[in-house]
Amino acid sequence: MTHFDRRQFLRLGAAAGGTLALPGFSVAQADTRPSITIAVQKVVNTNTLETLREQSNVGTRVLSNMLEPLIATDWLGDLSLQPGLATGWRRLDERTVELTLREGVTFHDGEPMTAEDVAFSFGAERMWGGAAEAGAAGLFGSVTAGQGSKQPPAEVVAVAKRAFPAFERIEIVGPRTVRFVNKTPDITLEGRISRNVGVIVSRKAFAAAPSWLDWARKPVGTGPYKVAEFKPDQSLILVAHDAYWGGRPPLKQIRFVEVPEIASRINGLRSGEYDFACDIPPDQIGDIAASGRHEVLGGLIANHRLTVFDKSHPLLESPLIRRAMTHAIDRQAIVEALWAGRTQVPKGLQFDFYGPMLIQDWAVPAYDMALARKLVKESGYKGDPIPYRLLNNYYTGQVATAQILVESWREAGLNVAVEMKENFPQVLAKGPSRAVRDWSNSASYNDPVSSIVAQHGPTGQQWQIGEWRNEEMGKLSGVLETSMDMGQRKAAFRRMLEICEREDPAYTVLHQTANFTAKRKDIRWKTGQSFAMDFRAANWGGMG
Repeated sequence: MTHFDRRQFLRLGAAAGGTLALPGFSVAQADTRPSITIAVQKVVNTNTLETLREQSNVGTRVLSNMLEPLIATDWLGDLSLQPGLATGWRRLDERTVELTLREGVTFHDGEPMTAEDVAFSFGAERMWGGAAEAGAAGLFGSVTAGQGSKQPPAEVVAVAKRAFPAFERIEIVGPRTVRFVNKTPDITLEGRISRNVGVIVSRKAFAAAPSWLDWARKPVGTGPYKVAEFKPDQSLILVAHDAYWGGRPPLKQIRFVEVPEIASRINGLRSGEYDFACDIPPDQIGDIAASGRHEVLGGLIANHRLTVFDKSHPLLESPLIRRAMTHAIDRQAIVEALWAGRTQVPKGLQFDFYGPMLIQDWAVPAYDMALARKLVKESGYKGDPIPYRLLNNYYTGQVATAQILVESWREAGLNVAVEMKENFPQVLAKGPSRAVRDWSNSASYNDPVSSIVAQHGPTGQQWQIGEWRNEEMGKLSGVLETSMDMGQRKAAFRRMLEICEREDPAYTVLHQTANFTAKRKDIRWKTGQSFAMDFRAANWGGMG
């Protein structure tokens, strides 16, 4: 044994810079990683962090750092599908995809990810509310969903059915191999699996949660950061998950704080209270960059801004009125006036990364005020107010866009009356004032099934809340989802666009969404083609 006198003891302490170091003992290193604060207009809409419940633009921003799917999307690059919690996958037939699970993945609670966790994540207890048709079985036995206090809300089951309308089962083939089996042929299975609805969560942690809400406010996943504190309508604090399979996270802590007003977010950035400020309108970009200490990053993302119609409203029952509204909009003027040309009017509800499924010669309804007035006259409209439910700038430039729309519709002979609402439940609620509203539509993978079917087809929100439906559109949705013939699928998609955007409008696309984030200039970080903010090591170059 080594002995030290008092003088030697003090010298050891001084040599260690004030930290005592003794032979045979390790000195804990201080965590010098930075912590950051991000000002957002909203953390989540549902006051939960469960992707099956929180399907929103704002939720996408925070949840991607906590929860991960088997197949990832390269949002920072070419939008291609990439290995995630699965290192590879292969098609066995038109209904089956086999996936190889990544080894060495640890959940936030310290438990290793297993094939049973994967089966549970797609199983009845988490997704389907105990539905008999949704199970998991394989060489390692069955994963049976339990009944009880953690039955998911109806909205969860609705989202699951929208994401996986023909899901049959997950088969556990071996410790590192699972099979996703569909009831029908589906050319988009890999894309569906990549959606954040299919993130992998801890079966053990779900079972330990006292209630579904307790689980949903602190879900246990595999991402680089885990929930430390969540205060609904206020803030969310994530801390590093140092056992992350993708390497030690570069940040010690990420704090998202709700700051609804744009000016307050920007002022907080300038004062140093915030390191990032989200949802920046284009007219503020120049002033922020002029400081020399800050910059604004961003651009086009895989999302479109829409105006949506409730055809069950008596004043919108006639497609002539809805068609008139689509032709009265000068979309390019909105792009120039409110977005400084930083976004674009797309080819309807589709994206360039659809590749062979893109309808190249399609366009949004032409701006034609004379035609709009003609359609209004033909409809027999008598001038009654058409309600327009509106949120206060949940979407960037939302109120200013609404003002332009209302004035355009007035010029066409339509009396549209704005009704301000506080939240989405108020906007979506059935009632005599639900007629026109704002929305956005994201493509989570490179096929129109991810957008037009997911939101406007039979399992989409418009049908589910009784806002819009069209029987031919419903049948074509089935073709798009089950056909393996690309020519047949493309013909069906074209016809769906004709119905939804021209003949019996369900919505009208205003412009592609551009997302802008302001930050400290000395922070080396990049935005992607999504609302998601990625703070993994590969996208963090340091600060200061």
